[in-house]
Amino acid sequence: MTQVSTIGLDLAKNTFQAHGADAAGNAVFRKKLRRDQVLAFFAAHEPCVVAMEACPGAHHWGREIGNLGHTVKMIAPAYVKPFVKRQKNDAADAEAICEAAQRPTMRFVAVKSEAKQASAAIFRSRDVLVGQRTQLINAIRGHLSEYGLIAPQGPSHVERLIAAIEDPASAVPKAVRACLAVLVSALRHLRKQIEVLDAEISARAKTDETARRLMSVPGIGPLIATALEALAPPADTFNSGRDFAAWVGLTPVQRSTGGKERLGRTSRMGERTLRRLLIIGASGVVRWAKRKGIAADTWLGRMLARKPPMLVIVALANKTARVAWALLTKGGIYRAPAVSV
Repeated sequence: MTQVSTIGLDLAKNTFQAHGADAAGNAVFRKKLRRDQVLAFFAAHEPCVVAMEACPGAHHWGREIGNLGHTVKMIAPAYVKPFVKRQKNDAADAEAICEAAQRPTMRFVAVKSEAKQASAAIFRSRDVLVGQRTQLINAIRGHLSEYGLIAPQGPSHVERLIAAIEDPASAVPKAVRACLAVLVSALRHLRKQIEVLDAEISARAKTDETARRLMSVPGIGPLIATALEALAPPADTFNSGRDFAAWVGLTPVQRSTGGKERLGRTSRMGERTLRRLLIIGASGVVRWAKRKGIAADTWLGRMLARKPPMLVIVALANKTARVAWALLTKGGIYRAPAVSV
Protein backbone atom coordinates (compact mmCIF):
# COMPACT_ATOMS: atom_id res chain seq x y z
CA MET A 1 0.00 0.00 0.00
CA THR A 2 1.20 3.53 -0.82
CA GLN A 3 2.74 5.33 2.15
CA VAL A 4 0.39 7.97 3.57
CA SER A 5 2.21 11.16 4.49
CA THR A 6 -0.72 13.49 5.26
CA ILE A 7 -4.27 12.93 6.48
CA GLY A 8 -6.85 15.69 6.23
CA LEU A 9 -9.52 15.36 8.93
CA ASP A 10 -12.81 17.21 8.59
CA LEU A 11 -14.23 17.55 12.10
CA ALA A 12 -17.92 17.28 12.96
CA LYS A 13 -20.17 16.40 15.87
CA ASN A 14 -20.67 12.72 15.07
CA THR A 15 -19.38 11.77 11.60
CA PHE A 16 -15.82 12.73 10.64
CA GLN A 17 -14.24 12.49 7.18
CA ALA A 18 -10.59 11.50 6.66
CA HIS A 19 -8.62 11.96 3.43
CA GLY A 20 -5.20 10.34 3.14
CA ALA A 21 -2.58 11.40 0.57
CA ASP A 22 1.00 10.44 -0.24
CA ALA A 23 3.95 12.82 -0.41
CA ALA A 24 3.05 13.77 -3.99
CA GLY A 25 -0.51 14.71 -2.98
CA ASN A 26 -2.18 11.73 -4.63
CA ALA A 27 -5.26 10.39 -2.83
CA VAL A 28 -4.68 7.08 -1.03
CA PHE A 29 -7.95 6.66 0.87
CA ARG A 30 -11.20 8.43 1.79
CA LYS A 31 -12.91 7.21 4.92
CA LYS A 32 -15.85 8.16 7.11
CA LEU A 33 -15.35 7.79 10.85
CA ARG A 34 -17.82 7.88 13.69
CA ARG A 35 -16.79 9.89 16.70
CA ASP A 36 -15.95 6.78 18.73
CA GLN A 37 -13.81 5.41 15.87
CA VAL A 38 -11.46 8.37 15.42
CA LEU A 39 -8.84 7.61 18.06
CA ALA A 40 -8.83 3.87 17.29
CA PHE A 41 -8.26 4.64 13.61
CA PHE A 42 -5.28 6.92 14.25
CA ALA A 43 -3.86 4.59 16.92
CA ALA A 44 -3.68 1.83 14.32
CA HIS A 45 -2.22 4.10 11.64
CA GLU A 46 1.48 4.77 11.18
CA PRO A 47 2.64 8.21 12.40
CA CYS A 48 2.07 10.94 9.80
CA VAL A 49 0.91 14.54 9.50
CA VAL A 50 -2.73 15.00 10.53
CA ALA A 51 -4.26 18.30 9.43
CA MET A 52 -7.57 19.83 10.47
CA GLU A 53 -9.28 23.19 10.42
CA ALA A 54 -8.77 25.34 13.51
CA CYS A 55 -11.87 25.56 15.69
CA PRO A 56 -12.55 25.21 19.45
CA GLY A 57 -12.96 21.43 19.27
CA ALA A 58 -9.87 21.02 17.09
CA HIS A 59 -7.54 21.66 20.02
CA HIS A 60 -8.98 18.68 21.90
CA TRP A 61 -8.57 16.38 18.91
CA GLY A 62 -5.15 17.83 18.21
CA ARG A 63 -3.94 16.90 21.69
CA GLU A 64 -5.48 13.42 21.58
CA ILE A 65 -4.15 12.56 18.11
CA GLY A 66 -0.77 14.11 18.91
CA ASN A 67 -0.47 11.81 21.94
CA LEU A 68 -0.71 8.86 19.51
CA GLY A 69 2.53 9.90 17.81
CA HIS A 70 1.15 11.91 14.91
CA THR A 71 2.22 15.42 13.92
CA VAL A 72 -0.86 17.63 14.18
CA LYS A 73 -1.24 20.78 12.09
CA MET A 74 -4.21 23.11 12.33
CA ILE A 75 -5.11 25.56 9.57
CA ALA A 76 -7.35 28.61 9.68
CA PRO A 77 -10.56 27.86 7.71
CA ALA A 78 -9.97 30.91 5.47
CA TYR A 79 -6.75 29.30 4.20
CA VAL A 80 -8.52 26.02 3.42
CA LYS A 81 -11.44 27.48 1.46
CA PRO A 82 -9.47 28.21 -1.77
CA PHE A 83 -8.62 24.50 -2.06
CA VAL A 84 -12.26 23.33 -2.04
CA LYS A 85 -13.19 22.28 -5.60
CA ARG A 86 -16.69 23.25 -6.76
CA GLN A 87 -19.10 21.22 -4.60
CA LYS A 88 -18.78 21.52 -0.85
CA ASN A 89 -19.20 18.35 1.20
CA ASP A 90 -17.30 16.53 3.93
CA ALA A 91 -15.13 14.58 1.48
CA ALA A 92 -14.23 17.73 -0.48
CA ASP A 93 -13.45 19.58 2.76
CA ALA A 94 -11.15 16.81 4.00
CA GLU A 95 -9.35 16.74 0.66
CA ALA A 96 -8.94 20.53 0.73
CA ILE A 97 -7.51 20.38 4.26
CA CYS A 98 -5.06 17.69 3.19
CA GLU A 99 -3.96 19.66 0.12
CA ALA A 100 -3.61 22.93 2.05
CA ALA A 101 -1.46 21.25 4.71
CA GLN A 102 1.02 20.10 2.03
CA ARG A 103 1.68 23.64 0.76
CA PRO A 104 5.22 24.71 1.76
CA THR A 105 4.19 28.28 2.63
CA MET A 106 1.04 27.42 4.59
CA ARG A 107 0.58 29.03 8.01
CA PHE A 108 -0.54 26.85 10.89
CA VAL A 109 -2.25 27.43 14.22
CA ALA A 110 -0.56 26.14 17.38
CA VAL A 111 -2.47 23.48 19.33
CA LYS A 112 -3.51 24.88 22.71
CA SER A 113 -2.91 22.96 25.91
CA GLU A 114 -5.71 22.26 28.36
CA ALA A 115 -4.21 24.77 30.79
CA LYS A 116 -4.22 27.54 28.17
CA GLN A 117 -7.81 26.78 27.20
CA ALA A 118 -8.78 26.79 30.86
CA SER A 119 -7.14 30.21 31.30
CA ALA A 120 -9.15 31.57 28.38
CA ALA A 121 -12.46 30.32 29.84
CA ILE A 122 -12.60 33.12 32.41
CA PHE A 123 -12.48 35.77 29.67
CA ARG A 124 -15.12 34.01 27.60
CA SER A 125 -17.36 33.79 30.66
CA ARG A 126 -16.77 37.44 31.51
CA ASP A 127 -17.65 38.50 27.94
CA VAL A 128 -20.98 36.68 28.21
CA LEU A 129 -21.83 38.39 31.50
CA VAL A 130 -20.75 41.82 30.26
CA GLY A 131 -22.92 41.38 27.17
CA GLN A 132 -25.91 40.44 29.33
CA ARG A 133 -25.25 43.45 31.56
CA THR A 134 -25.29 45.72 28.51
CA GLN A 135 -28.57 44.19 27.36
CA LEU A 136 -30.19 44.85 30.72
CA ILE A 137 -28.92 48.43 30.86
CA ASN A 138 -30.21 49.10 27.35
CA ALA A 139 -33.58 47.57 28.26
CA ILE A 140 -33.89 49.77 31.35
CA ARG A 141 -32.79 52.82 29.38
CA GLY A 142 -35.27 52.11 26.58
CA HIS A 143 -38.25 51.55 28.86
CA LEU A 144 -37.64 54.69 30.92
CA SER A 145 -37.09 56.86 27.83
CA GLU A 146 -40.77 56.27 27.04
CA TYR A 147 -41.59 58.22 30.20
CA GLY A 148 -39.12 61.04 29.58
CA LEU A 149 -36.36 59.70 31.84
CA ILE A 150 -32.91 59.53 30.24
CA ALA A 151 -29.29 59.28 31.39
CA PRO A 152 -25.87 59.60 29.72
CA GLN A 153 -24.37 56.50 28.14
CA GLY A 154 -22.21 54.17 30.19
CA PRO A 155 -22.80 51.65 32.99
CA SER A 156 -21.93 54.19 35.68
CA HIS A 157 -24.84 56.46 34.76
CA VAL A 158 -27.57 53.84 34.98
CA GLU A 159 -27.79 54.40 38.75
CA ARG A 160 -29.88 57.54 38.25
CA LEU A 161 -32.37 55.48 36.25
CA ILE A 162 -32.44 52.83 38.96
CA ALA A 163 -33.10 55.55 41.52
CA ALA A 164 -36.09 56.69 39.47
CA ILE A 165 -37.43 53.12 39.34
CA GLU A 166 -37.12 52.69 43.10
CA ASP A 167 -38.52 56.14 43.93
CA PRO A 168 -42.32 55.90 44.50
CA ALA A 169 -42.64 59.61 43.77
CA SER A 170 -41.09 59.38 40.29
CA ALA A 171 -43.01 59.58 37.02
CA VAL A 172 -42.64 55.84 36.41
CA PRO A 173 -46.05 54.07 36.62
CA LYS A 174 -46.41 51.55 39.40
CA ALA A 175 -47.04 48.63 37.02
CA VAL A 176 -43.90 49.49 35.03
CA ARG A 177 -41.86 49.92 38.20
CA ALA A 178 -42.65 46.35 39.28
CA CYS A 179 -41.46 44.95 35.93
CA LEU A 180 -38.30 47.03 35.83
CA ALA A 181 -37.44 46.03 39.40
CA VAL A 182 -36.87 42.51 38.06
CA LEU A 183 -34.37 43.89 35.51
CA VAL A 184 -32.64 45.91 38.22
CA SER A 185 -32.31 42.83 40.41
CA ALA A 186 -30.84 40.83 37.52
CA LEU A 187 -28.44 43.69 36.73
CA ARG A 188 -27.14 43.82 40.28
CA HIS A 189 -26.67 40.05 40.30
CA LEU A 190 -24.66 40.23 37.07
CA ARG A 191 -22.50 43.00 38.51
CA LYS A 192 -21.60 40.82 41.48
CA GLN A 193 -20.72 37.90 39.20
CA ILE A 194 -18.52 40.15 37.03
CA GLU A 195 -16.79 41.46 40.16
CA VAL A 196 -16.02 37.87 41.18
CA LEU A 197 -14.39 37.19 37.80
CA ASP A 198 -12.50 40.50 37.91
CA ALA A 199 -11.14 39.62 41.35
CA GLU A 200 -9.99 36.24 40.06
CA ILE A 201 -8.24 37.89 37.09
CA SER A 202 -6.52 40.43 39.37
CA ALA A 203 -5.34 37.64 41.67
CA ARG A 204 -3.86 35.76 38.73
CA ALA A 205 -2.09 38.89 37.50
CA LYS A 206 -0.48 39.50 40.90
CA THR A 207 0.94 35.99 41.13
CA ASP A 208 2.13 35.70 37.51
CA GLU A 209 5.59 37.12 36.79
CA THR A 210 4.91 37.63 33.05
CA ALA A 211 1.67 39.47 33.75
CA ARG A 212 3.46 41.79 36.18
CA ARG A 213 6.02 42.64 33.49
CA LEU A 214 3.30 43.34 30.95
CA MET A 215 1.53 45.66 33.39
CA SER A 216 4.57 47.98 33.26
CA VAL A 217 3.35 49.05 29.79
CA PRO A 218 1.00 52.09 29.83
CA GLY A 219 -2.51 50.97 28.92
CA ILE A 220 -2.06 47.38 30.13
CA GLY A 221 -3.71 46.45 33.42
CA PRO A 222 -4.40 43.11 35.11
CA LEU A 223 -7.22 42.25 32.69
CA ILE A 224 -5.21 42.87 29.51
CA ALA A 225 -2.03 41.33 30.91
CA THR A 226 -3.68 38.03 31.79
CA ALA A 227 -5.67 38.10 28.52
CA LEU A 228 -2.44 38.38 26.52
CA GLU A 229 -1.14 35.24 28.16
CA ALA A 230 -4.40 33.30 27.97
CA LEU A 231 -5.75 34.23 24.54
CA ALA A 232 -2.70 34.86 22.37
CA PRO A 233 -0.60 32.10 20.77
CA PRO A 234 2.99 31.64 21.97
CA ALA A 235 4.98 34.79 21.20
CA ASP A 236 7.58 32.85 19.20
CA THR A 237 4.83 31.98 16.70
CA PHE A 238 5.31 35.47 15.23
CA ASN A 239 8.46 36.74 13.55
CA SER A 240 7.96 40.33 14.67
CA GLY A 241 5.78 42.61 16.71
CA ARG A 242 4.06 43.77 13.54
CA ASP A 243 3.04 40.19 12.76
CA PHE A 244 1.52 39.94 16.23
CA ALA A 245 -0.33 43.27 15.83
CA ALA A 246 -1.60 42.09 12.43
CA TRP A 247 -2.86 38.84 14.00
CA VAL A 248 -4.72 40.82 16.67
CA GLY A 249 -6.29 42.90 13.87
CA LEU A 250 -4.73 46.30 14.52
CA THR A 251 -3.12 46.87 11.11
CA PRO A 252 -4.80 48.25 7.96
CA VAL A 253 -6.06 46.01 5.18
CA GLN A 254 -3.81 46.17 2.12
CA ARG A 255 -5.25 46.42 -1.39
CA SER A 256 -2.03 47.34 -3.13
CA THR A 257 -1.37 46.60 -6.81
CA GLY A 258 0.78 47.84 -9.65
CA GLY A 259 3.33 49.29 -7.27
CA LYS A 260 0.71 51.54 -5.66
CA GLU A 261 0.21 51.09 -1.94
CA ARG A 262 -3.42 51.25 -0.85
CA LEU A 263 -4.26 50.82 2.82
CA GLY A 264 -7.86 50.40 3.97
CA ARG A 265 -9.60 50.16 7.32
CA THR A 266 -8.29 48.17 10.29
CA SER A 267 -8.35 44.49 9.39
CA ARG A 268 -10.08 43.29 12.61
CA MET A 269 -8.56 39.84 12.25
CA GLY A 270 -7.45 37.58 15.06
CA GLU A 271 -8.73 37.57 18.63
CA ARG A 272 -11.66 39.99 19.05
CA THR A 273 -11.54 40.02 22.86
CA LEU A 274 -7.84 40.88 22.91
CA ARG A 275 -8.23 43.58 20.26
CA ARG A 276 -11.12 45.18 22.14
CA LEU A 277 -9.21 45.19 25.42
CA LEU A 278 -6.11 46.75 23.83
CA ILE A 279 -8.22 49.50 22.25
CA ILE A 280 -9.99 50.18 25.56
CA GLY A 281 -6.61 50.39 27.32
CA ALA A 282 -5.26 52.73 24.65
CA SER A 283 -8.35 54.95 24.89
CA GLY A 284 -7.70 55.31 28.62
CA VAL A 285 -4.13 56.45 27.94
CA VAL A 286 -5.31 58.96 25.32
CA ARG A 287 -7.99 60.38 27.64
CA TRP A 288 -5.45 60.75 30.43
CA ALA A 289 -2.99 62.49 28.07
CA LYS A 290 -5.63 64.94 26.83
CA ARG A 291 -6.80 65.71 30.37
CA LYS A 292 -3.41 65.96 32.09
CA GLY A 293 -1.40 67.17 29.12
CA ILE A 294 1.54 65.53 27.39
CA ALA A 295 4.83 66.80 25.97
CA ALA A 296 4.44 67.90 22.37
CA ASP A 297 7.68 66.21 21.25
CA THR A 298 6.60 62.70 22.31
CA TRP A 299 5.13 60.20 19.85
CA LEU A 300 1.68 60.43 21.44
CA GLY A 301 1.85 64.22 21.60
CA ARG A 302 2.70 64.51 17.91
CA MET A 303 -0.04 62.05 16.96
CA LEU A 304 -2.70 63.90 18.98
CA ALA A 305 -1.68 67.19 17.40
CA ARG A 306 -2.32 66.05 13.82
CA LYS A 307 -4.61 63.00 13.88
CA PRO A 308 -8.22 62.29 14.95
CA PRO A 309 -8.52 60.79 18.45
CA MET A 310 -9.90 57.41 17.33
CA LEU A 311 -7.10 56.94 14.83
CA VAL A 312 -4.58 57.73 17.58
CA ILE A 313 -6.25 55.19 19.89
CA VAL A 314 -5.98 52.38 17.33
CA ALA A 315 -2.39 53.36 16.50
CA LEU A 316 -1.50 53.32 20.21
CA ALA A 317 -3.18 49.91 20.62
CA ASN A 318 -1.05 48.67 17.71
CA LYS A 319 2.08 50.02 19.38
CA THR A 320 1.07 48.48 22.72
CA ALA A 321 0.65 45.09 21.05
CA ARG A 322 4.14 45.34 19.55
CA VAL A 323 5.66 46.32 22.89
CA ALA A 324 3.87 43.41 24.59
CA TRP A 325 5.25 40.99 21.98
CA ALA A 326 8.76 42.32 22.62
CA LEU A 327 8.41 41.81 26.38
CA LEU A 328 7.04 38.29 25.88
CA THR A 329 9.90 37.26 23.59
CA LYS A 330 12.84 39.15 25.07
CA GLY A 331 11.88 39.55 28.73
CA GLY A 332 12.42 42.64 30.86
CA ILE A 333 9.99 45.44 31.67
CA TYR A 334 8.80 48.45 29.73
CA ARG A 335 11.06 51.50 29.74
CA ALA A 336 9.54 54.73 28.47
CA PRO A 337 11.61 56.47 25.78
CA ALA A 338 13.60 59.47 26.95
CA VAL A 339 12.10 62.86 26.13
CA SER A 340 14.43 65.22 24.31
CA VAL A 341 15.15 68.49 26.09
